[in-house]
Amino acid sequence: MPRMTAARAAVEILKREGVSNAFGVPGAAINPFYAALRASGGVDHTLARHVEGASHMAEGYTRAKAGNIGVCIGTSGPAGTDMITGLYSAIADSIPILCITGQAPTAVLHKEDFQAVDIASIAKPVTKAATTVLEAAQVPGVFQQAFHLMRTGRPGPVLIDLPIDVQLTEIEFDPELYEPIPVHKPAASRKQIERAVQMLNASERPVLVAGGGIINADAAELLVEFAELTGVPVVPTLMGWGILPDDHELNAGMVGLQTSHRYGNANFLESDFVLGIGNRWANRHTGKLDVYTQGRTFVHVDIEPTQIGKIFAPDLGIASDAKAALELFVEVARELKAAGGLKDRSAWAASTQERKATLQRKTHFDNVPLKPQRVYEEMNRAFGPETRYVTTIGLSQIAGAQMLHVYKPRHWINCGQAGPLGWTIPAALGVATADPDGTVVALSGDYDFQFMLEELAVGAQHRIPYVHVLVNNSYLGLIRQAQRNFDIDFQVNLEFENLNSPELGVYGVDHVKVVEGLGCKAIRVTEPDQLLPAFEEAKKLAAEFRVPVVVEAILERVTNIAMSGTDIASVNEFEDLATDPSHAPTAIRPLTAS
Repeated sequence: MPRMTAARAAVEILKREGVSNAFGVPGAAINPFYAALRASGGVDHTLARHVEGASHMAEGYTRAKAGNIGVCIGTSGPAGTDMITGLYSAIADSIPILCITGQAPTAVLHKEDFQAVDIASIAKPVTKAATTVLEAAQVPGVFQQAFHLMRTGRPGPVLIDLPIDVQLTEIEFDPELYEPIPVHKPAASRKQIERAVQMLNASERPVLVAGGGIINADAAELLVEFAELTGVPVVPTLMGWGILPDDHELNAGMVGLQTSHRYGNANFLESDFVLGIGNRWANRHTGKLDVYTQGRTFVHVDIEPTQIGKIFAPDLGIASDAKAALELFVEVARELKAAGGLKDRSAWAASTQERKATLQRKTHFDNVPLKPQRVYEEMNRAFGPETRYVTTIGLSQIAGAQMLHVYKPRHWINCGQAGPLGWTIPAALGVATADPDGTVVALSGDYDFQFMLEELAVGAQHRIPYVHVLVNNSYLGLIRQAQRNFDIDFQVNLEFENLNSPELGVYGVDHVKVVEGLGCKAIRVTEPDQLLPAFEEAKKLAAEFRVPVVVEAILERVTNIAMSGTDIASVNEFEDLATDPSHAPTAIRPLTAS
């Protein structure tokens, strides 16, 4: 039997589990693993500037392509604690990433050794498993189990902590004999699906709520086929956006308190039956449950049995992987359609599209400083259906979700539940690493951008091009808007006079200088007519120089974006609504009179 260090065995297993890229920062306690990574070859490594950034790069890499598992690597102590936010983000959105940390020698773990922290205990609440390996011979089994756990049931992250002496110990291991453990996912029964379809068929105005679990299962085409067979309109969740194109005749729009379309909420409120697949009834999607559920029958299909009934009790719950369930949904629907047993939903579907053509928000503003709505309008013009958008949280994300258009699964890559500021830049780098020839466009407000802007240097060093749209109002915009409920505007104002860039006025940080100092390209835009040319130039610069290119749009200081604090029936529309087609020229459907 071949002999090698446990660290080398771990690297060989990574390759046999399909890992080709890793993100991380070396350090003393993880150097044996890095030595094995170099000696083995076959895994490209991207050096991050911050270990939290490495964890978000791994997330972006996983989210960009079916089957990907991003790997982030760090040393002992603070490297692991830095990655906790990435692990939390990953488990919240059911994203498999593998976090590998170095650790102090096993003999001193209880002696408060330098940078020795019980990272496994810290990480357990935000992982599917977190293990400090104390016996070198267990390393292959622990890694094998990690990949099995990440892929089995509801996907999620795993942390493996490797003491330095464990990494260096030689063990018997033959990579040629290694085999991944078969993945287990629960599957619906034919009887369950027949009952769900029977309930759907008995309704008058059904909708399908398509969640991120469908994207995780790589089952978007099946969802579209089922919708088209039955004629039932689809409400994508924020994590499921792109499952079917925004311009599809059965796309009824997104629903929610914040990231929603006017027509999406209106369509949902007209429904009488809801089939949710791979979704978790997130509170910012549902709002107050009495409004969301009143007068509707619910069927919930989810891969995690304990998720069913967690938010509210459905009329029927089915524990199943989304793909396994949808294969049966399509099979049953085909049979019913062939037998003439499906209701005609054309009038109901047409009514949802009528709302899409009448209930729109205005985007065409000529104001200077810019209104953010105009930025998204011009983004719709500049970036086509192949664009992968990446963003995390804030008014920029909320307004972007209301006004941008997405046409394919994994083309809206959003940190949904955790929403950590700073996520966007490293996640975009991970996405662009996974799809080096694609069009990747990130979207940030100024504070999200500033949280981890050092990671732009990673894009410059490793030649990872993408376009980053930065909307700058020098405010914590979402928090300022929320503070209106408390009649305060406190500690959310980022303005200051920059002594080195007086032309900025009170907008403070000179992002162009900072971005250029990090080796990237930047363009500042102050007037509406400059936006489209700037986006086109950014695409050319990214292609020519193979680095991130930032387009900074200087916004008006205060804009309130449409949202509700309570329920989906009472969204506050702060700005003028579209009443003429020229008010929303890039809307999915041209505006018609209501």
